[in-house]
Amino acid sequence: MVYGDYTGHIRKTILNRLLKMRIVYIAILVLAVALVACKSDRQRNEELPDTPSRGTITISADETFKPIVDELTKVYESNNYGTKINVQYKPEADCVKDLWNDSIRMVISTLTLTDAEKRGVSDSLKTPVDQLPVARDAIAVIVNPASKDSLFDMNDIRNILAGTYSRLLVPVFDGVKATSTVRYIIDSVMSGTKLTSKAVAAHTSDSVINYVASTPDAVGFIGVSWIGNPDDDQQLSFLKKVKIAHLKSNDSEGKYIFPVQANLYGRRYPMTRDLTYILKERYRGLGTGFAEFLRNEIGQLIFKRAYLMPGRRYFIMRPVQLNEDSI
Repeated sequence: MVYGDYTGHIRKTILNRLLKMRIVYIAILVLAVALVACKSDRQRNEELPDTPSRGTITISADETFKPIVDELTKVYESNNYGTKINVQYKPEADCVKDLWNDSIRMVISTLTLTDAEKRGVSDSLKTPVDQLPVARDAIAVIVNPASKDSLFDMNDIRNILAGTYSRLLVPVFDGVKATSTVRYIIDSVMSGTKLTSKAVAAHTSDSVINYVASTPDAVGFIGVSWIGNPDDDQQLSFLKKVKIAHLKSNDSEGKYIFPVQANLYGRRYPMTRDLTYILKERYRGLGTGFAEFLRNEIGQLIFKRAYLMPGRRYFIMRPVQLNEDSI
């Protein structure tokens, strides 16, 4: 019995040691695999020209949205010190051309591709294409402070654009072709009616504001991100030069409203449009990081503070009393 007990003790001791050795071996194996994987990921990231937190890319953006895109890139770069996003501001038609430009990583505009168009770009560049609306914008109608007309319904707007309004009012755009504002006006407002030959083409959105400020009979059409934020010093200076006109609401008979966030939600304001990014990227790079930023909380909060309607996050909208004299 004593010998048997001793033998059993030896066997148990050996088995315990073997079990401990196996556990140690497995732990070493797991650690080795993790180290190899980390090293592989590190090497892979070092081989990539850019990542969400490192590198430089070029994107193309509709000039209409310059104020908000400037703010978005500034905040992203400040949160990711190793990044630089070079933005080329252009008319929307030129942004469309950049979809086939392999050096342009992303396009930000009101353009939305059909499934067939996405496949065409993807097949041409051998690159996955992703798009997503991230905010809702509006076209603001601005008039000279001395203008007698500041309340319009959409029939009035169409008549102004066609040159058949009761008074001679001159429509002013950031160009008479190629821009997102003009495309929206022609496609969604005019519906085939010809634009008046008296329409004026200003060079940029701020040029539209300056033209209207100096021309009593001018009516300007610009993206609300240029003039809708009374907390921005530059936009506040614009608001001292011109008035934002009221447009007749889509859902309230006889009510005329401003292009503010509460009215963009549900498209109560009649001239609204979505701001969309189109991303072309073969790997998880800086473009992907910026796209995630646009649709996540910080980016969406920036859209909200710029007085656009966030498209991917819900924020509580509280009713406010607007002082018409300050708008």
